[in-house]
Parts: sequence; structure tokens; C-alpha cells
Amino acid sequence: MSQIGGLKFQIDQTHLRSLLNAQEKMAAATSQPAQEGGFAARIEEGLKSVANAQTQASEIAKAYEMGLENDLSKVMIQQQVSSLGFQLTLNVRNKALSAYKDIMNMPV
Repeated sequence: MSQIGGLKFQIDQTHLRSLLNAQEKMAAATSQPAQEGGFAARIEEGLKSVANAQTQASEIAKAYEMGLENDLSKVMIQQQVSSLGFQLTLNVRNKALSAYKDIMNMPV
């Protein structure tokens, strides 16, 4: 039972560190001044960020399968980050498409 408690503690600590790292990255990203290019540049930056997260998740999963990475919680957290990024991207696309359709259906 103590081994299970120790493993749970390690998983909790790893999860907490990942959340703190994400929070620090988010704070750094929001403290940067507005970039040139506006909305299109922000969308492009977001898409690149999601693509990078998916690449990292793929690489860490491959490393785990090959035995190079031993921390399963790290692998699972990276996959969840990748999944959430993809879901967010999909929802933004759906909202933009819906707004486009609404504008196109407006009477002139």
C-alpha cells in the first residue's frame, strides 16, 4: 500500500509541476506586448503552437514506447495538452465558419 501511495504522490507532484509550468508560460505569453499583424498573426501563432504540442506528444509517446521515457504521467499530460489544443482549434474554426455563414446570409 505504501508503494501505491508513493506512486500517487509522484504522479500528483508531476501533474502539479506541469500545471505550474503551463501557468508560467501563459503568464509570459500574456505579458508580451501586442504583436504586429493583428488577428491573422495570432491565429497563425496559435496553429503553430498546437502543431508543436502535437509533435511533442507524438515524440514523447514514441520515447515511452521505446523505453527512453519512464514517466507515464508526463506522457499522458502531454497527450492531454495536445488533445485540448486540437479541440480548441476545432471549436475556433467552427465558430469562425458559423460567423461567416451568418454574415453571408444577412440581407443587404
